[in-house]
Amino acid sequence: MFTVRFWGVRGSIPSPGPNTVVYGGNTACLEIRAGGRLLIVDLGSGVHPLGEWLMENDYKKNGKIKADVFLTHTHWDHVMGFPMFTPIYTPGTELCITGSASIENCSLKSIIENQLSSQYWPVQPDRLAAVIKYNQIEETNFQLGEDIRVSSKFLNHPNRCLGYRFTYMQSSIATVYDHEPFPAAQDNEKVKEFIKGADIVIHDAQYTQEEYANKKGWGHCSYDQVLEMTSGLGIKKLVLFHHEPLRKDSELKKIESNYTGNTSPLIIMAKEGLVLEA
Repeated sequence: MFTVRFWGVRGSIPSPGPNTVVYGGNTACLEIRAGGRLLIVDLGSGVHPLGEWLMENDYKKNGKIKADVFLTHTHWDHVMGFPMFTPIYTPGTELCITGSASIENCSLKSIIENQLSSQYWPVQPDRLAAVIKYNQIEETNFQLGEDIRVSSKFLNHPNRCLGYRFTYMQSSIATVYDHEPFPAAQDNEKVKEFIKGADIVIHDAQYTQEEYANKKGWGHCSYDQVLEMTSGLGIKKLVLFHHEPLRKDSELKKIESNYTGNTSPLIIMAKEGLVLEA
C-alpha cells in the first residue's frame, strides 16, 4: 500500500497568515511511504515541518533517516526548504536526490547546493552531516529497490520539469505539476498515457479559467483544463494541487464545493496534513 501525506500545497511563494490556515501556506512537498521506503517529492517550504516530524519519529525510532528525494524541477518554490531541512544537519541521514537540472550546463547538485553558498546561507555544503547523493535524470524508467518502479515524463513548464509515476505492487501515484496543456495534441496524449489508470494523480490546478487567459505560458493549469485532461482515464483519485498563493481559504473552499463531490474520479482539494492511501 502507498500512503501520501501533503506537507506543502501552494505554488510560487509561501503564503502564511490567517487566510491560509485551512489549506496551508507552504510550497510543494509530499511524503510517500511504500515498501518500508520513504520518498519525498519536492523540497518546498513544506519540507521544513516534514523534517521536524521525521526527527521526532523516524530518527528517534531508527537513529537515522534515509529517504529518496524526487525533484519535479528546481524553481525556487520547489527547492527553497532544503537549507532548513533539519535532517541534513543530522549524522545518520542518507538522501538520494533525483531530478533534472532546469538550466543547461548546470548540474542538479550545483543548483541545490548553491542555496548554501555564503551569500545566501551561513552553513556551506561541506559542513552538512548528511550523506547526499545526486541522480540527475531526464525521461526514464527505473527500479527503486525491489518493489517500487519510477517513471518520469517532461511536462509543459518554463525550463525543465518532470512528472513522476511511482508504482508499488498494483498501486500507483502520479504527479503532474508544474504543468499546463501542450500546444500539440500528441504531446497532451503522451501525458494522458503517462497517468492513465493511476490510483492517485496529483495535478497542477493554480488558476481559474479567467485567470489562465492572462497567464498562458506561465506553466500552470486551470481547474477546467485539469478535468478535461484527466477525464476517462480510469483515475481513482484526482488531487487539485499547487494553489495560487493569493487564494484565500474561503475562495478555495468555494472552488472545492464547485468541483468536488460525487464524481469519477474522486476529486480532492489538496491541503496540508491530508493523507491518502492507494
